[in-house]
Amino acid sequence: MRTRSHSKSPLSWSLFTLLSVILSALVQLSSAGKSASSTGDSVLVILEPAKKAEYSIFLDGLEKKGYTITFRAPKEEHPLLIEDGLPNFSHVILLASDTKSFAKDIGPQSLVQLLSLGTNLVLTLGLKQNLLTSLAPEFSLLLPPPATPLVSFFPERSDSPNVIPIDVSSQFIPNDTFSVLSSQVTGKVWFSGTPFALNPNPLLFPILHAPAESFAADMSDASGLVSDALADASEKGGEGLWAGSSLSVVAGFQTLIGGGTGHGPDAGSGEDKQTRAVWVGGSSLFSDEFAKKQVVEKIIQERGMKVVENPSGNKQAALEIAGWAFQERGVLRIDEVTHHKVNQTGPVEMYTTNDEIVYTTRISSFNPSTKKWERYSGLKDLQLEFTMLDPHVRTALLPVSGKPGTYSTTFRAPDRHGVFKFVISYQRKGFTHLHHTLSVAVVPPRHDGYPRFLSAAWPYYAGAISTSVGFLLFCAIYVAGEAKEEKKNKKE
Repeated sequence: MRTRSHSKSPLSWSLFTLLSVILSALVQLSSAGKSASSTGDSVLVILEPAKKAEYSIFLDGLEKKGYTITFRAPKEEHPLLIEDGLPNFSHVILLASDTKSFAKDIGPQSLVQLLSLGTNLVLTLGLKQNLLTSLAPEFSLLLPPPATPLVSFFPERSDSPNVIPIDVSSQFIPNDTFSVLSSQVTGKVWFSGTPFALNPNPLLFPILHAPAESFAADMSDASGLVSDALADASEKGGEGLWAGSSLSVVAGFQTLIGGGTGHGPDAGSGEDKQTRAVWVGGSSLFSDEFAKKQVVEKIIQERGMKVVENPSGNKQAALEIAGWAFQERGVLRIDEVTHHKVNQTGPVEMYTTNDEIVYTTRISSFNPSTKKWERYSGLKDLQLEFTMLDPHVRTALLPVSGKPGTYSTTFRAPDRHGVFKFVISYQRKGFTHLHHTLSVAVVPPRHDGYPRFLSAAWPYYAGAISTSVGFLLFCAIYVAGEAKEEKKNKKE
C-alpha cells in the first residue's frame, strides 16, 4: 500500500519562497505611507528585554508617529536583519551599547550591508569595546580609549561629572549643513557616554557637539577633583585628553549610492537608494531617566540668585535625531528635468554651438506632517554644470518666482562640438544628495548655417574685390596690347 508523501517538492518550495519575498517587499512598499518616514515604517530595536522599560518614552513617541516596532534581544537569532538578500526592516536601532556578544547576523559587515540595501541605522556606543567600536572607524569616527567618558565640571551641579547638560542653542551650524535639531528642542540635552572626534569625510557631519569646557578622561582612578582628573588626562597625552567642542556626541552619516531622480517607494525608474546612519555616544540620551530629568539653572536677579528647574530637551531631541535617520526631514528628490532652446518649448536631440539653452528642473521635499512630497524652493546654492570631461559651463540654478520647486537657468552652448552632459550634483551635509546627469550632443553649424557676410570682415572683402578688379584690368590691358601689336605687324 502506497502512502502519500506530504513533503514539499523543491519547485513548490522555491515558489513559496519567491512569493514570501514578493509579499514582504509589497508590505514594505505599502507601509511607507503610514509613518512620517519617506522610506518605510518598520523598525527593529535591538536591546536587552530587561531594559525595554527604560526607553518607553522614546519608543512610544516613535509609535505615535506611525512606526511599527519589533524588539529583539542582542543574542537572539530571529527576526533576521536580512533574509533572502532583502532587509526585513526599514530602520534598525541598536540600543545594546554595553553588550559584548551579538547573534551571528549582527556584525559590522551585516550592518554595512543593511545600509547598502536601503535600511537606516541608529547606533549607540558604550564605554566597553564591542562590534560598534570596531565599526566606528570605518565611518571616520575617532574614539578615545575604552572606559573614557565625557567629563565636565561646569556648570556646577549635584550630578556626576560624566552626566552633562548640553545647550543646543549654543551649537554652531554652518550655512551648508542641515539643522537636525530644530528650535522645538528648547531645554538642554542630558548626555552621558563616549565622545568622538570626526575625521574629514564629506558624508559625515556633527549633529551635537560636546561643551567647550568638557573633556574625555578615565575617571575610574581619579578622586573626582578637577585637578586630579585633568592631571590624569594630560599624563596620557593625545590618547587621554580629548577636550572641547571639537568633540561630538551625536553625528550623522549620509551614504552616496545611486544617481537617479527618484527617492522613496513612490519614485520613478531612477530611484536613489540613499540611506542614513546616526552615531550616538551613549544610549542614555534616549532614556526615560534623561527625558524626565530636570535642568537646574541659577539665574542672577536684582535681589540675588534664583534657582529655576526646567525640563530637559531629551524627549524632543531623541525623536528628531531618530527622525533624521529615518529620512523624515532633509529629504529631497529631483522630479523632472527639461531643456530646450530659447524661444522654443520642445526638447531637441542636439544643439548647435553658441545656441542659447534653457535648463529647468523641479525639486520636491518630503513633508513628515502631511506624509507627502511637496515642491521645495529653499535651495539657494544649486548649480548646473555643462561638462565634457571638464565643466565648460558652471552656472547657478536659481528658483523661479511664482513656480514653487522650479529652478531654471539660461546659458550659451560653448563653441566646441562633442557629447556634453547636464550635471546636477548637490551634496550638502544633512540633506539628501541630488545627482542627475543627461547627455546631449553639440554640433557645429551646417554648411548653410553660417552667416553670408560679416560686418567685421569688410576690409578683407574690399581687399579681395580690389585684387580681383586689378587682376581683370591687368588682363584686359595685356590682351589689348597684344591685339595692337598683331595689327601693327600685319600692316608692315
